[in-house]
Amino acid sequence: MPDVNEALAALEKELPWLRDMYKDFHRQPELSLQEFATAKVIEEKLTGWGYAVQRIGGTGVVGVMENGPGTSVLARADIDALPVTEATGLDYASTATATDSDGTSVGVMHACGHDMHITALLGAAKLLADRRDAWSGTYIALFQPAEEVAAGARAMIDDGLVAKVPRPDVALAQHVMATEAGTIGTTAGPILSAGDSVKITVHGRGAHGSMPHNSVDPVVLAASIVLKLQTIVSRETMPGQFAVVTVGASNAGTKSNIIADRAVLLLNIRTYDTALRGRIIASIERIVRGECAASGSPKEPEFEYYDQYPLTTNDAGANAKVTDAFNASFKEGTVYHTAPATASEDFSRLPDAFGVPYVYWTVGSVPSDTYRAAVAKGTVAQDIPANHSPYFAPAIDPTIGAATKAQVVAALAFLAKGE
Repeated sequence: MPDVNEALAALEKELPWLRDMYKDFHRQPELSLQEFATAKVIEEKLTGWGYAVQRIGGTGVVGVMENGPGTSVLARADIDALPVTEATGLDYASTATATDSDGTSVGVMHACGHDMHITALLGAAKLLADRRDAWSGTYIALFQPAEEVAAGARAMIDDGLVAKVPRPDVALAQHVMATEAGTIGTTAGPILSAGDSVKITVHGRGAHGSMPHNSVDPVVLAASIVLKLQTIVSRETMPGQFAVVTVGASNAGTKSNIIADRAVLLLNIRTYDTALRGRIIASIERIVRGECAASGSPKEPEFEYYDQYPLTTNDAGANAKVTDAFNASFKEGTVYHTAPATASEDFSRLPDAFGVPYVYWTVGSVPSDTYRAAVAKGTVAQDIPANHSPYFAPAIDPTIGAATKAQVVAALAFLAKGE
């Protein structure tokens, strides 16, 4: 792969500024839909390298480089941070605070690795801009806001993304994970689950705590619902099929001697199959309505779906092409077949809007010695801070080099001359 090797030859000399940029992004995280400074830096960099740059979806940034005939590739990085107070102790740790959508002051941290995603895609964008002689086609670097609240991809689409940029032939994305640093995980088919959150409000009849016979107790009703919901996975889902129905919160009442008039349940659903997803949602609504009827609830229950993430399922052909390119460019043992993760994200909305295939892969970020020791002891869950932890701290090296290289190699699998 001579064109790929030529484009990657300069990666080593780019690493110093990539490290510094990563630290800057890590120090200055911004919450979903508030990524103003982050977007400005991205715009300035892409413009300086010769990309045609535009804002789409508020704080979304897209840079397009047209470089002759050939395939069009869209590469995406998410750019938002989380309402997490950092506890890593790093000398470049975030001390940022912000006001969230509820008006609450919160600590802010890049606790999911999006700072690494931004840096790696910027690095790839510069390498490809510098070596336009090594490829032909169109490269679209897309920096998406608000992944953490499932709003960014939809915002860019609603703002006319499909009409505003060249149609890609394939889309690419990656995610830093708490696996061995520098390793690359790929798979065909599902790689991330579909995710849905639902707020369920059930209604009772309030009364004095000493007079329960005058009430329809929503606490008892909610408890019955919580227990019955457990049968969706254990009794309605085929063994071997992945499904999660988690009741993350249950709220009702204010005092011990007051029977409330309503209760609220917050549920989270995860699946790898869209048909199963639909059946689970139908089962939840059936169970809730049935328990409400059995309890004599005076009003119909209310269902509010939010933070809905689509299934991320890699195209087999595109994944094979990218995986072959990774195996040809990374040293033996670096690239492995990964099992689907139970997490979710909204990347796939973007290629789905264009009707094109996509490939999503993972990049490890934990120092090899640390990770292998935890694996040997069987203590990965206890010893390795995972994404969303206040202690999540990707090793800058070799992670940043591997993530940048992966973006370049994947793009050139489609853009290299002769492809």
